[in-house]
Amino acid sequence: MRVVDRWPVLRRHERAAEWLQVWADLGRAPRTIDAYARGLAEFLQVCERDGIDPVTATRADVAVFVRELTARPSRRGANVVALDSGAGLANATLQQRLVPVRLFFDFLVEEGVRESNPVGRGRYTPSGRFGGRGRALVPRMVKLPWIPSEAEWLRLLETFAEEPIRNRVMLALAYDAALRREELCSLRSDDLDPAHRMLRVRAEKTKTRRERVVPYSASTGVLLAQYLQHRATMSRARGGLFLSESRRNHSEPLTLWTWSKVVRRIALAAGVPNFSTHTTRHLCLTDLARMGWELHTIATFAGHRSTDSTLAYIHLSGRDLSEKLNSSMAQIHAWRLEMLTGAGRTGGGQDMPV
Repeated sequence: MRVVDRWPVLRRHERAAEWLQVWADLGRAPRTIDAYARGLAEFLQVCERDGIDPVTATRADVAVFVRELTARPSRRGANVVALDSGAGLANATLQQRLVPVRLFFDFLVEEGVRESNPVGRGRYTPSGRFGGRGRALVPRMVKLPWIPSEAEWLRLLETFAEEPIRNRVMLALAYDAALRREELCSLRSDDLDPAHRMLRVRAEKTKTRRERVVPYSASTGVLLAQYLQHRATMSRARGGLFLSESRRNHSEPLTLWTWSKVVRRIALAAGVPNFSTHTTRHLCLTDLARMGWELHTIATFAGHRSTDSTLAYIHLSGRDLSEKLNSSMAQIHAWRLEMLTGAGRTGGGQDMPV
């Protein structure tokens, strides 16, 4: 495997290489294998440094690895002071590093090499041992996703307006259909149904491995028609919808990394550095919630397995919540006044509005 060449420490641990090979044979995405290899390799390096046998490592040994991660210098500033202080590895990155370590120990338990997994999942266990409640080694912190303000969004649109047609239609589709980066970049020319303004998101390119068909707006359809005319000047062959126009990769399908670079460049030019390829997905789902779409409908549109995932994406700002509260309080206030003045007692009891 290529990841073994990238992380030589994996070669020195037969069980670790075997575990990664199992995941590769099961058809996990290359990027997933890379992430697993990195997390496990970093754990193995700490074990080798401290003379720990990773196969028999204890929860205390894994805690040493966690301490190593939280003390790691950050490109943004000083070492971490707290798990979510804004310096060092982010909480989500810590979780990402621990996932392959936990799965590796699961593998060892299933193979009968050891009896238990030292990386807790946060579940209750009746054991009275250290970590008897099965608490996770790193508490999971859930933050609201960032979405731009109206002023920031307008600045982004003004900057995008100066971009080539390909970049403009990609942004429009990313927002219109709440597409993930890989879903957007992997669209094929035959995934489009211009007559009904629909597009197919193939199962193999989705995070949940579930195919879905989603609509896009008439204005996006106009941009898309313009782009298809432009695309025909580069290639008339079926295949990737969005093509590279660079000299080195001319007419080749656009890569994820190229699109990320485009979005990053535009975000900095617009003065909105927090904007990323995933922001349009957050913004679209939030806007659907603001328009009153039901949660299950939004989940279906987004391709989520459960509404729990959808709730994590929907970002109702303090202003949105304040408006909802004020609206509800206005109804309650009117009801109380009606009851106080006697208007609500003429016909018997009256239910309180909900």
